Amino acid sequence: MNNFYFHLPTKVYFGKGQIKNLPEILSGLGKKALLVYGGGSIKRSGLYDEVLSLCKQSGVELFELSGVDPNPRVESVREGVKICKENNIDVVLAAGGGSTIDCAKMIAAAAKSEEDAWELVIHQDKIKDALPIVDILTLSATGSEMDPFAVISNMKENMKIGVTSELFKPKASIMDPSYTCSVPKNQTAAGTADIMSHIFENYFSNVKEGFMQSRMAEALLKTCIKYGPIAYNDPENYEARANLMWASSWAINGLLSSGNEVEWCVHPMEHELSAFYDITHGVGLAILTPRWMEYVLNENTLDKFVEYGINVWGIAPHKEKEEIAKEAIKNTYDFFKELDIPMTLKEVGIDETHLEEMAEKVGEIKGAYKPLNKEDMLNIYKMCL
Repeated sequence: MNNFYFHLPTKVYFGKGQIKNLPEILSGLGKKALLVYGGGSIKRSGLYDEVLSLCKQSGVELFELSGVDPNPRVESVREGVKICKENNIDVVLAAGGGSTIDCAKMIAAAAKSEEDAWELVIHQDKIKDALPIVDILTLSATGSEMDPFAVISNMKENMKIGVTSELFKPKASIMDPSYTCSVPKNQTAAGTADIMSHIFENYFSNVKEGFMQSRMAEALLKTCIKYGPIAYNDPENYEARANLMWASSWAINGLLSSGNEVEWCVHPMEHELSAFYDITHGVGLAILTPRWMEYVLNENTLDKFVEYGINVWGIAPHKEKEEIAKEAIKNTYDFFKELDIPMTLKEVGIDETHLEEMAEKVGEIKGAYKPLNKEDMLNIYKMCL
């Protein structure tokens, strides 16, 4: 196991009615807050009015940035930064899913910098400070509520880039699973795929003796496999929503990656799909993941796929190793298919036009579970057509 540094500063308020803690959380961070949110879902659910009321009671002056896109744009970040600087904002409050929280993170960093927001995205070492971030989670998917990551898009340049900073870890996360019950079924499915992809990216590692991390990863995968379909078919099922929400956080908060580091490859490939075609992130991951698995399966990676098949899918261990591995990969594909996720690029409007360009932009990933180059990326993209 590798050496590592692990720090989780985020206070979690989990369960029904935890929004009641918002005034206490915000009052300890300042008197002016920027509320960042996406479309009208928080207004339809009543969450928006509840936030306004609680902020008024606690004497917190609220400013707003709405309209954050599912793949958050740098233009929204710039707009938020402008509001922060003009009004001396003390804290950024995100109400929504991962895209809203990611946007809030970049706003928090750029508001404390003289650099343009996109300059900070492409030169992450320039991020030196950030406003405190608080979030109210409404979608289980990205794990942004407890991680140091943000992903920002510049559609004019067909670029979608992941940014990392310890300053991005929220000071507090309010995680009420009941807020996710109104999430559309297709978003629940895509969110489940996103959670699982985060786990896969850590699970398939070349680090020796990351035993504990692997067992935790398997438990989280089994949680998604059990509760993803329940939440999809029974949206009001609180226990399903709760289990997915907690799995989402632990999939990417450092628990699985610490001491078990591996360079991710499916996510960078999907970022190019989203940058060119603006597709749903979880859908792109679901399309890519089984094909990536099939492509990297060889005599060196076989044992890990056997481990995955037996421990996660319960495949009989007496079968031939190759049979177990292939069955596990097919189960993964079938699971996403059963959630009605489109499983080919053509189904989401993507043809061969930009595949080579996307593969070129991903480049070589030397530290991946199986190192991949541009040709490998292109082959995987073509497998997805």
